[in-house]
Formats: sequence, structure tokens, C-alpha cells
Amino acid sequence: MAEDAVVTRPLGRLLRWGSMVLVAALALVVTAAWFSSRLPDRYNVMSMGTVDLGRTVSSAAGGHAGHGSVGAIAPGAATAARETSVRSLVTDPSLRADVVVDLVATQGRVRLPDGGTVDGFALNGETPGPTITAVEGQLIEVRVRNDNVTEGMTLHWHGVDVPNAEDGVAGVTQDAILPGGRHVYRFVAQAGTYWYHSHQVSDPQVRGGLLGALVVAPSDGEQGSTVEAAAPPVDVIALSHTYGGKRTLNGLAGESRVAAPAGSTVRLRVINTDPGPMPVWVTGTAYKVVAVDGRDLNEPGVVEDRSILVTAGGRADLEVTIPRGGAVRLQVAGASLVVGDGPAPTPARAPAKEVELLSYGTPAPLGFNPAAATRSFDYVIGRRLGFLDGKPGMWWTINGQMYPDVPMFMVSEGDVVRMRVVNDSGEVHPMHLHGHHAVVLSRNGIRASGSPWWVDSLNVEDGESFDIAFVADNPGIWMDHCHNLRHAREGLVAHLAYAGVTSPFVIGGDVHNTPE
Repeated sequence: MAEDAVVTRPLGRLLRWGSMVLVAALALVVTAAWFSSRLPDRYNVMSMGTVDLGRTVSSAAGGHAGHGSVGAIAPGAATAARETSVRSLVTDPSLRADVVVDLVATQGRVRLPDGGTVDGFALNGETPGPTITAVEGQLIEVRVRNDNVTEGMTLHWHGVDVPNAEDGVAGVTQDAILPGGRHVYRFVAQAGTYWYHSHQVSDPQVRGGLLGALVVAPSDGEQGSTVEAAAPPVDVIALSHTYGGKRTLNGLAGESRVAAPAGSTVRLRVINTDPGPMPVWVTGTAYKVVAVDGRDLNEPGVVEDRSILVTAGGRADLEVTIPRGGAVRLQVAGASLVVGDGPAPTPARAPAKEVELLSYGTPAPLGFNPAAATRSFDYVIGRRLGFLDGKPGMWWTINGQMYPDVPMFMVSEGDVVRMRVVNDSGEVHPMHLHGHHAVVLSRNGIRASGSPWWVDSLNVEDGESFDIAFVADNPGIWMDHCHNLRHAREGLVAHLAYAGVTSPFVIGGDVHNTPE
């Protein structure tokens, strides 16, 4: 027994010391992880993350993808002849504006169109803010003044492929507009349905109503109609937004109504400003999906007893003909819009099936060849335990890395770009690429077979993968992020950057730029 005690005491001490060393080592690892996750008070977005040069044509034949520190090639890449500041990427300043809009942003108690009030934000005293309308090719000039939005604000033109300086992203393309400050946006109108919203502290400001619709008619006066009509189609906006837990259409809860004569063709412009995907359906008649994300579909077919899924930030234009002696009901969960002068059809539950945009409509030329891509990227979304700016939690990852160690996808002007978006994170993500529209090539390995399906906001369910492609024809530094803006705030944000383009703006800094 004595010998056993002699042996046990040193062994016990050894185990205790080993445990203490292990705890100390774990504490050091955790402390190092915490410290390395802390973001500086000010930083240029081009100094963060990891350069991803993608897979080039040569790498597809046996080369490799290029990676490195952003600081290694940016600002200014070896392939660029000279550096270009985002400040210079503007619409020709000599052009005279065709449409001039003045907007004043305020914060406080806001009255909704249905008479209710919420704490939030308004533009010209309204939420949703004023609808901006124009004709394709016109130059829009929006003059913004921040009256009292304490954390500053900007306006981002969601889905419009504006010049980079007009993109409205605080800390990347401009400084936040502080209280009392002003900013002017100028861009040429592109036909389609769009919306605008703040991209400074964007999660609470968008939820709080700092947004509005932007509608641009084609220059020939047509609306992309596929139904012959004696008169031009009637435009009806259906902007969905949730205020205080209550979903509204155009700020109106429950059922609202818009007049339209029997027999008329109506283009229902659906805009989803909320953070999650939204099924939309029509009762009272069949319909056609004539556009998605501001781009017309080719030869769309008639849809009956199916809904169309509009993801966060996305838009869908539905075409209907008002029946004789009746009306049409556009429905979303919790709200509906009756269009027409006759009796309203009875509300119905959402159809069990959805429109399959992968095969809907008829193929048409893309204008470029995705098979000849010069650059290819992966955007793999995951989630893991770690620290984000010193805060512990389960955070989103991109290609296995947490913000700020996320990819900076580098391209050169003229590149044909392919990207595979994969969601292994456990939740749906509405992915939004600024400054570009991409065409969907396949989903889960099934190739697109219908009309070209162009998107700027793509709904990616958990377990799904998409192959998309676009031409790099709009130089700048562009966000590529989840439009569930809480997810973006939690690190689900990357950037697409053109070689040689630099930004003089910083995240944080004296004006506290906080794009998400």
C-alpha cells in the first residue's frame, strides 16, 4: 500500500500539472483567436481578406487557383496599367439630368400609409419613400440630405448596374452622409423594376423603412408585354415590407386595392425588401412571369396554380389581364393587393408548387459564352464556432474562412466570370452581387433549359449549389453578400474587385462608416 501511495502521488501531481498546462494552452489559443478577430477602428476594405484570383483558363488545363494577401496586389494589380479610384467611376458630369429627385432622410416616429406609426426612418416623411420613375436612357439625379439620421445614411440602387462611385456603400464607394450632410447620385436609367435603400448600418435602417421603389420604363414605351392590348400595360407596384412584425404591400397591411379597367393588361411589379424569400401568387386569373430582377424573360408561358418565389432583395414582374366584371388578387403571406374594378376574388392559400425558373420560358442568346470563361471562383457558405470582432458565436464562413479573412474575388475588365455558389450553412441565403447581373447556368448540377434567367439577387437554400456567369464590364469594388442583412452584419460578405481599382474610403474612421 505504501509503494502504491508513493507512485500515485507523483502521478497525480503530473496529471494536475498536465491539466494546468492544457488549460493554459487552450486559454492562449482562445486569447489569440479573440485578439486576431478584432477589427481595427479604421481600415480600407482592400487591405482585408485574401486575394482570390480564381481558376483561369490555363489553370483549368492543369494550373492552380491563385491566392494571397490582398495587400500583395491591391490597391493596384500587376495586370493593371494604372490605378483608378472609385471616385472617378462616375456618370459623365457634363450630361444634364432628365429626372431630378430631392430626398430628405429622417429618423423618429414615422406614419405608415395605413395610418399606423412605427419608430424608424422616412424619406420626405414617407416610408416606403417616394417611388422614383424614369424612362430607359434618362439620366437620374437624386439629391439626398440627411436631416437627423444619427448614424449617417446612404442610398444604394439595388439591382441597377450603376457606375461604382454611385453604388452607395459606406466605406467602400463613399462616406456615410452624416446629419446635416448632402450627397448627389447620378446614373443612367436601365429598364426594369428596382429599389433603393440605405447601405450604412443597413440591417436596422432597411428594416426601419429607409427604402423606396425605382421603376424604369423601356424607352420605346412598351413594357415587355406578351399579351396584345389596345392600350399600354398598366403599372402596379407591390413593394413588400414588414413593419413591427406586420407585412405590408406599399405600406398597407391586410387587403388594399388599385383600380384597373376590365380587359386591361397590368404589370405587377413585386419587390421584396424583407430579409427572407417570399412566395407570391395570383388568384382570379392566370399570369406570366415577364421579368426577374429587372431583366425580361424570353417567351414566358402561362402560369396557373403556382407561386413565384421572390428572394430577399429580388423582384418579379407578373403580367395579368383584368377579367371582365372582376378583379385579380396578388397575394403574399399576410397581405394582398386587389387590382381591378370588379368584385375581388376570394383569398386563397399559397399553391403547393412554384414556377421553376430553371426551365421556364424559351432559350435565347446570352451575348457571351460562359464556356469560354477566363476566370472561375467558388463561393462556399458555411458556419462554425469562432470570434467575430472579438465576439464569440456561430458565424458564417466563406470558403472556410470567417470575416475579415474572406475572399477578395479579383477580376480584370472584360473577363468572362463563372462562379459556383454552394450553401452548406444550415440556412437559406439570398445572395446579392452589386454592379452586375449574372445568368444562372445550373442548380444542383441540373442545367438551365428555359429563358436566360438573369439575377442580381439569388435565393440559395441550404444544401443547394448554383453555377452562374457574367461579364466583368463594370469596373469597381463591389459587394457580394447575403441580403438577409443580419447575416451580412454577421460576416457573410465578400467583394468583387477589378484589378487596379482602389478606394480612398475606410470602414470605421471619423464618419463611422458601417456598410452592414
